[in-house]
Amino acid sequence: MTTSVALSPVTSAAAWRGDTLLDRQNWIYYLNEDQIGELEALGRRFVEDDPDLRFVKASDYPLSACAAAVDEWCKDIDEGCGFVLARGLRTHLYSDALSAAIYYILGLHMGDPIRQNELGDLLDHVYATSDKMLDDPDALSAKIRDLLPFHSDSSDVVALMCLRPALEGGASCIVSGAEIYNEILKRRPDLAPLLLEPFHWDWRRQDHNAPENTYVSPIVSFVDGTFSMYAGSLYILTAQDYPEVPRLTPEQKEVLELFETITYEPGMSLAMDFRPGDIQWLSNYAALHSRTRFTDFPEPQRRRHLLRLWLRRSSPRSLIPGFGKNGVVQQRYEARDQESDDTRGNFRIGVAAVPRL
Repeated sequence: MTTSVALSPVTSAAAWRGDTLLDRQNWIYYLNEDQIGELEALGRRFVEDDPDLRFVKASDYPLSACAAAVDEWCKDIDEGCGFVLARGLRTHLYSDALSAAIYYILGLHMGDPIRQNELGDLLDHVYATSDKMLDDPDALSAKIRDLLPFHSDSSDVVALMCLRPALEGGASCIVSGAEIYNEILKRRPDLAPLLLEPFHWDWRRQDHNAPENTYVSPIVSFVDGTFSMYAGSLYILTAQDYPEVPRLTPEQKEVLELFETITYEPGMSLAMDFRPGDIQWLSNYAALHSRTRFTDFPEPQRRRHLLRLWLRRSSPRSLIPGFGKNGVVQQRYEARDQESDDTRGNFRIGVAAVPRL
């Protein structure tokens, strides 16, 4: 049974096709020498200061040469196509701690970092430590080499910094949530309203230490004319493994299948090969992201290694309450409850820059 809701297409810059953006390349921002020099100096001071990542502030490391760039990136994320790729950092000359410090400083100016797991880590790693495939129930997507389906993460902004690319493969792919929605609305207007209804999402599969099996969120939020999407059919489907979760209706299954079909149609997504030093800033409400399967170098120190930040933007977006996983993530400075062990997280940059093995 579908819900009767008057819906209209999204006409903002957030609705785009990958084959169109691929030719423009205007989503790549090249840092200049002054900006790189400023970030390197601030990063070195950050490493020397060794602040607690939970409490350090952007104002502790003010930007001058990079201030306008950060403002531009934020505007692209909030009001533009929803993402930007910043290029030019010389990470091949840095220690991983220095790279992580520069990245964290920029993240503080883009938003407020949030915890990425129940351990409390604020800086996480996309670094393969297992040969498991994604269909293994124990596989964690950031720790395997298998391809990942398109999905949203657990924050306002997800950022990835490339320290080292893969030997082969591992391209980052993104797709416009608004464009997928527009296509569903055009092809099956009877099913589109289902995207605004709540679904159960598998929390345990995303974090083995999660306090509950699932959380609840719709796929689409419309508030005050603002369109937002939170998607990833895999975790809706695996949530069906829990007996307490209501069974999906035939119509819900149909709209999820249509969603996946449109997402993977030729020309919809944009693929980019990360270079060392690249930083991808991405609005989780505007675009979904995925990764192609990859082959690693045999040496551990040469393996594909990305740093990941989850950020909460300082200017709140109009969203329905509890939209996405935002309703269950933790603040960086505050554990889930007073009894939580807050000593397990890596809150110093030198340790946080090293992946958990």
